[in-house]
Amino acid sequence: MTKKIYITTAIPYVNASPHIGFALEVVQADALARFYRASGYNVFFSSGADENSLKNVKAAQEAGVKTQQWVDKYAAQYEKLQDTLNLTYDAFNRTSKEHHFKGAQKLWSLCKKEDIYKKIYHGLYCVGCELFYKESELIEGRCPEHGVSPEEVEEENYFFRLSNYQKYLEKLITSNKLKIIPDTRRNEILSFIKQGLEDFSISRSFERARGWGVPVPGDDSPASTRGDLSTRGGQVMYVWFDALATYITVLGYGSDEKLFSEFWKNNPNRVHVIGKGIIRFHSVYWPAMLASAGVPLPSAEFVHGYITVEGQKISKSLGNTIDPFELVEKFGVEAVRYYLLREIPAWGDGDFSISRFKEIYNGELANGLGNLVARVARLAADTNLSLPPKKNFKFKKEVGENLKQYRFDQALIALWEEISALDKKINEEKPWELEGRTLKRVITPISSEIREIAFNLSPFLPATSEKILDQFTGKVTAQKPLFPRI
Repeated sequence: MTKKIYITTAIPYVNASPHIGFALEVVQADALARFYRASGYNVFFSSGADENSLKNVKAAQEAGVKTQQWVDKYAAQYEKLQDTLNLTYDAFNRTSKEHHFKGAQKLWSLCKKEDIYKKIYHGLYCVGCELFYKESELIEGRCPEHGVSPEEVEEENYFFRLSNYQKYLEKLITSNKLKIIPDTRRNEILSFIKQGLEDFSISRSFERARGWGVPVPGDDSPASTRGDLSTRGGQVMYVWFDALATYITVLGYGSDEKLFSEFWKNNPNRVHVIGKGIIRFHSVYWPAMLASAGVPLPSAEFVHGYITVEGQKISKSLGNTIDPFELVEKFGVEAVRYYLLREIPAWGDGDFSISRFKEIYNGELANGLGNLVARVARLAADTNLSLPPKKNFKFKKEVGENLKQYRFDQALIALWEEISALDKKINEEKPWELEGRTLKRVITPISSEIREIAFNLSPFLPATSEKILDQFTGKVTAQKPLFPRI
């Protein structure tokens, strides 16, 4: 029976254009999806757009356009990343769509009645995080993530009894039934849980939500009609309640549930790829909500770090955002994928700089992989070497084991060590001094090893992998450099 795996990225707020931080996440998730497909798994890979946040409403109002028009514009940009970064999504979910409304409302309705209640609440709310903070969590009165003072909010909302799930979540994570990778993030979330979990607000008034969001089912409003909701009273779901539901609504939960049954309900491998800034929502709120509703939980969450730019946090106000579309246009998609997967530590934070990008490009892609392939192809062509059609290649142990642990950088480092070793072997054996059958005898195993390396590159540099395999199948020919020097 074919093994299955479901892999998701988080869904970003579509209040602005994509930046390099999200590009990192989608490329990591895509490398995983490609690895598992090539390993014989039936893979479903999803991404999407978080469209129901107050952040999006405010951005639209500041621009003087309707919210739907605004989210349509920016969701399209995120969707465009699929072609730009050569991503293999099976689905891109938009949370403003009707099927998502139905699924989110079904999840709410199935939560235990005793887990949802109403109360008047006064708190400090950061619109950027879409999160209430305790004063003790603020840094000099400001949000630790965005550095702005939160708004004081008082209103009657629905609450979720997260406090009922304290021991359940501790056991879930300590037992590794929900694996959180790396351990530093696992320990961080366990520490948060052990401080004591408080119930959290899961709705907003239509007025404060400015008429935008998924209506709370049965709460004085039509179940899934937008229109001018702000005049109708009632509540909309807290954006994180509805946004997290994307992982199952994209599979048809609440509408056509065939994919949901195949890849969530009856599949033990359910993996979220997320950034460290949203770990609380995914490792605490989400499993508690699913448990309350009687829906299976994710099996693993890989938590990546942040990208800084020239040592500084990415910020629109600093003007240091890196546009992935411009980067790909200038340097090519394979080079961008390589930098993100190789240079950014998979388990920690990393820095982006154009100078380092060029250094990596020239040193490891042009001079390393590109030069090796060109040298071997020329020598193989001189002997009229012909190699059989592509066979059932396998992933090298260092690549496979590292990818199973989400160590993209370590997998590539191991591959480049093999590239260096092969280069060294060629320099020692000096096949260019040979000719005829002797040259053919020496260059054949080296050419076969090039093919093995090319296959192992397929999750990371899929187009480059395919080019090399095509070049080294049938009669080997010398071709243009894979990566012309910058």
